[in-house]
Parts: sequence; structure tokens; C-alpha cells
Amino acid sequence: MDVTKVSRVPVALTIAGSDSGGGAGIQADLRTFAFHCVHGTSAVTCITAQNTLGVTRVDAMPPEAVVAQIQAVAEDIGVQAAKTGMLLNKEIIGAVAKQVELLQIENLVVDPVMVSRAGAQLIDDEAVKILRETLLPLAVLVTPNRYEAQILTGIEINSLLEMKLAAEYIHQHLAVKAVLVKGGGMTGLERGTDVWFDGETLEIITTQQVDTKNTHGTGCTLAAAITANLARGENLFTAVQKAKDYVTVALTYALDIGKGTGPVGHFYPLLQI
Repeated sequence: MDVTKVSRVPVALTIAGSDSGGGAGIQADLRTFAFHCVHGTSAVTCITAQNTLGVTRVDAMPPEAVVAQIQAVAEDIGVQAAKTGMLLNKEIIGAVAKQVELLQIENLVVDPVMVSRAGAQLIDDEAVKILRETLLPLAVLVTPNRYEAQILTGIEINSLLEMKLAAEYIHQHLAVKAVLVKGGGMTGLERGTDVWFDGETLEIITTQQVDTKNTHGTGCTLAAAITANLARGENLFTAVQKAKDYVTVALTYALDIGKGTGPVGHFYPLLQI
């Protein structure tokens, strides 16, 4: 079944969790899609009760409900590109992977949400195993942060060299077409520096560092912006570069809301008024 040419406008699908605080997850993804003039659709994997201070509750959707959402979108509206975020457990991961393969969704960006901002693992080892074996090989790009790259590779990452080694390992050993190891969790000059590797080219992508504590949803937003650019027909590396630029400016206009870590300013042109 060809699900990529049904719609006359670019369509992107996010398969992720809901953030009641509006800073990350499907809320951030849909705002990012809209900014890029792409119609956003969604399949909710879990419901979280969270705000700028943290997460207080997580409820998983039944895998069958996640599958039904994906099918409803793909079979009627079509999908030019898709991304995954928090998938939460092995049952949902396996179900999503099966649908991506069955529906032949080619432009899949996997944001392997496995670790919190504080470095705590969010999914169990069995779920990580299923993610590695079923979903990552279907992705056109995987975007792990420092801690997620450590889990995927077993390499302790404290330097740019180790980020490079992790990117090469993920590509070579996990059957991923391309990888972007994100440096947002790094320190010093390497903070915000990402490493791209597609099997042929290794690129160090740097952007201006933005001094703000309000960074909630940065990873979701980056992956969503890449997905939106793919839906618009950009090649993969250009999609990544444009997404990095978007996130950098959005961080400049991050929202200082709540008592903790606020979100990036997805609609920053409106915030300049």
C-alpha cells in the first residue's frame, strides 16, 4: 500500500506521548509541523501528567489503539514522513514497527526516547532490545542524545571523539541508515554540537549556543522539524541542517513559564511582537 501520495499537501505523522504541560511530545511536534506549513497528524502512545517541574504520572495506551490511530491516518490522509517519540514499552514498540513496515512508511525519524533530562532510563531493557531489533532498522534517521547513545552502544560518552565512535557504532551495528548523535547533554564547547554519520560522511554540526534554562522539548522539536522538512521534500542532511537552525532560534525565544524548565518558542515570529 502506498501511503505517501494520498494527500495534496505535505503530511507528517508523530507517534509519541502527550505532554500535558505542552512543552514536548505530540504537542511540541504538532506545533513544529505547523510552523513548517506541514499538516500534522498523530498517534498517541501514552498520556503523561507533567509540567515544567517533571512527570507525575504516565498511562500507556493499548497497542491496538496506537495501531488504529496510525492506520486511520495512513489509509485516508497519507503520510509523507513520520517520527516516533516516547513509545514506553515493548508491546507498543513492536506494534509501531509492524505498522511502519506494513504501511511502507519510508521517511521515518526515530527519536529513541529512553532517558530523562536527568539521565534516568525511562524504558526497560527488554523494550530497548525490541527498539534496536525492530524499529531502528526501519528508520531513515535515528536521533539519540548523549545518554541514549550510551545505552545503544555501551560507549561512555564524555567527548566529541566518543560521540563520533557512537555514531559509527549505531550505523554499523544497528542497521540504521543515518544517525545524529546530539550533544545537548554535553558540556563546554561540545554542548549543542551534534555528530552526523550515514556510512559515508561524518559531519560535525555546530550552531550558536543559547544560554537558557528553558530547553524542555528540544529533542522532540528537532526530530519533528527534521520530519517536517522531509515531508516537504528536502534531502535528509538538508532537513537536519534546517531543523538545527530552527531549534537554535526557537531556543533564543524559549518560554520562561512555570517554576521549572520551560519549553522552546516554537512560534518565535509571534513572540517577537
